[in-house]
Amino acid sequence: MADRYLSFTATAPGRFLTARLGLPQPAALNRWTAEHPSLDGHLLHLTAGGPSGLDLAPVLARTGLPTATVAAGSAAGAATGSTGPAAVVLDATGVRDVDALAEVHAALHPVVRSVAASGRVVVLGAPLDARDHHQAAVQQALEGFVRSLGKEIGRGRTVNLVRLTDASAAESTLCFLLSPRSAYVSGQVIEVGAAGGPDGPVDRDLPLAGRTALVTGAARGIGEAVAETLARYGAHVVVLDVPQAAQDARRVAARLGGSALTLDITAADAGERIAAELPDGLDVLIHNAGITRDRRLVNMPAEHWSSVLDVNLASVLRTTDALLAKGTLRTGGRIVATASIAGLAGNAGQTNYGASKAGVAGLVRSLAPRALAEHGVTVNAVAPGFIETRMTAAVPLFIREAGRRMNSLAQGGLPVDVAETTAWLAHPASGSVNGQVVRVCGQSLLGA
Repeated sequence: MADRYLSFTATAPGRFLTARLGLPQPAALNRWTAEHPSLDGHLLHLTAGGPSGLDLAPVLARTGLPTATVAAGSAAGAATGSTGPAAVVLDATGVRDVDALAEVHAALHPVVRSVAASGRVVVLGAPLDARDHHQAAVQQALEGFVRSLGKEIGRGRTVNLVRLTDASAAESTLCFLLSPRSAYVSGQVIEVGAAGGPDGPVDRDLPLAGRTALVTGAARGIGEAVAETLARYGAHVVVLDVPQAAQDARRVAARLGGSALTLDITAADAGERIAAELPDGLDVLIHNAGITRDRRLVNMPAEHWSSVLDVNLASVLRTTDALLAKGTLRTGGRIVATASIAGLAGNAGQTNYGASKAGVAGLVRSLAPRALAEHGVTVNAVAPGFIETRMTAAVPLFIREAGRRMNSLAQGGLPVDVAETTAWLAHPASGSVNGQVVRVCGQSLLGA
């Protein structure tokens, strides 16, 4: 369903009226297209807290954006050009005390207003040092700073924090966050570990070429968008859905040049059947299948509880365990599960759904280090917020409008926003991103 309010605010009368009434004024987001694959403009590289030792220049060059590096204390001059930057990267990994936090303000204060519409601000932080509580305090302070700036920056711009120790390990993450692909990802804190890249070079346009990806619940909605995006990046996609959706699954698979697999993901032997269908192995496993059975707990029958937990959580646990045990997921593989902000922040009428999606986050955080150590496979999750689908189109008008506006971008996301985030986590060069739950919610005002 079209967002008529967003269309109205794009008109002159709409801007005037909403400004007078103090209503949200969402900006149309600049998303990836083949004709418009990158941000328009240059990237401004700033530093706070002194030299960090990160070799960022080659990594930033691979974002495709012309980069201007400005010395600490000189940022004011960078905002005086005729056009502002499309993106700003502030290296704050060297910030170790409260006095150095002033440099964060000094670096961004003169330029933040000039960042282009749908632009990006990425702050780089360091892991918290358990031996230095001053460093830990100010690096944690960067989270509050980033999330607050994300809520005030407006005009479709996003702000995120990346914690890292090795610039090269963060290349896929920075290329994602500094591109139109991350249009609905804001206010996030992403931790990048040690380098865990592919063995050889990766095709920039077809990074998943030669890889097989399985997407559950892929016959429609977000799952279909994920399958389409992975196929666009070169993967052979196995479109998995329930037998009742066989016709749609075959249609999607045919359109993408993939294959269809119909089975009940909640069946006890689902993992074994998937493994049997993929004797040559699997590189990317996307757990997208999910259902809702919303009611307040006092009115919720046991069947509504059990069916949601079985589809959304138990099936994820069982199939993941089976595919890892059988070695179906090859070394360098990626598992991306679908959580939800309902699992992170809670939602009235969704105790079953919230429990299942919080369980997915717990699975990711517990399994990720072991899966990487024992199988060479990373485990992450995306947590969508309000995404424009047929399901949300059926939500009552006022609840739907609240869902759309209660985030920093003041609009709903699209299935492609979840798909692009999933594709980043599935990227062969994203091996240093593990155990992360990344919200795709436009920085929803619900939860952290």
